Amino acid sequence: MDLLISFLVCFAVFHVAMVLSAVCTWIERKGSALMQDRIGANRAGAYFDTPFIRTDNLALKPVAFLTNVLVIGPAFSVIRTLGMLGVINTLLCDAVKGLTKEDFVPEGTSRFLHNLGPVLATVPIFLAFAVIPVAPNFTLFGYHVRPQVAHLDVGALFILAMGSMAVYGVAIAGWTGNNKFSLLGGLRAAAQMISYELAMGIVFVTIVVVYGTLDLYQIVERQQSLWGIVTQPLSFIILFIVGMAETKRGPFDLPEAESELVAGYFTEYSGMKFLLFWMGEFAEIGLFSLLLTVFFFGGWHLPFLDLPAGVWWAALIGHVILMTKVMFFCVLQIVIRWTLPRFRYDHLMTLGWKILLPLSLVNLMFYAALKLSGVL
Repeated sequence: MDLLISFLVCFAVFHVAMVLSAVCTWIERKGSALMQDRIGANRAGAYFDTPFIRTDNLALKPVAFLTNVLVIGPAFSVIRTLGMLGVINTLLCDAVKGLTKEDFVPEGTSRFLHNLGPVLATVPIFLAFAVIPVAPNFTLFGYHVRPQVAHLDVGALFILAMGSMAVYGVAIAGWTGNNKFSLLGGLRAAAQMISYELAMGIVFVTIVVVYGTLDLYQIVERQQSLWGIVTQPLSFIILFIVGMAETKRGPFDLPEAESELVAGYFTEYSGMKFLLFWMGEFAEIGLFSLLLTVFFFGGWHLPFLDLPAGVWWAALIGHVILMTKVMFFCVLQIVIRWTLPRFRYDHLMTLGWKILLPLSLVNLMFYAALKLSGVL
């Protein structure tokens, strides 16, 4: 039974990661269209004709009528609605198109390393989801369930390590593209991610100083009465900016600047390998939103709402509260991506090294002094 529970928890957490990636992809397509006064994807599935069942058998006519009215008609109405909203176009048709495209590998490069790039860039992101609790603990049929794949006491450190691993993927992808645009994109991505990881690591240390633990579940529980955004506003601002730079999203999308580098480090990728980069990028948005919620916005806690501990329905409500906060930050990142212009590269480096890094060090010293003085 313990093995079955572990499998179900793994499935649920993986489902959360995939759903966040898919929903962010759809919001990116339709949200950007609305912000730019465009319609966006709305063709595939939007014009399906409902195939009504017809029969000459008088005895079967009532059955056929009820099937048409109660089953087929509503089902195809849902399909047409999803088509007009762009869900079928974005999450089905684009995926099928990517899977059926030719797998192109540039001449004169290593096929193994070329295939390894998208794997190293994506797998660490999904591994990081393993240490994030997606709901409070509960008891079901006498079994204690913790909705967290890996119960690590050093969960925050594990996430930082996985973020560092993703650098290798984009660097290898840019190098094995055998293309000057890919190489420049890979160099930009590696420099940007390594630069902003310094400030991110210092913010993580500050969070550990304040909460006194690296366990993400315990960090959430210690915000039951007061959220972290109240006690650490500067840490939140720094981590929010650094996180957007780590995900390489606009206005920090210098590694894949279309006007300069075609598509950056994945210019020479196609088919499923291109989809891996795409999926990993949007999963990273979801992961970063989860971290902001866990560190600063109380996870599944709400002010003036005290959920009973260990009850399955309370855990379900907590999960809904958590995912609502996460979706807010996902949408916010996408809105910022389509609102602000792209940074110049020297401005990007200046922001990381001369502004965010000193700010994060001052922030750490301030909270360390408060901890030593006994205020925290």
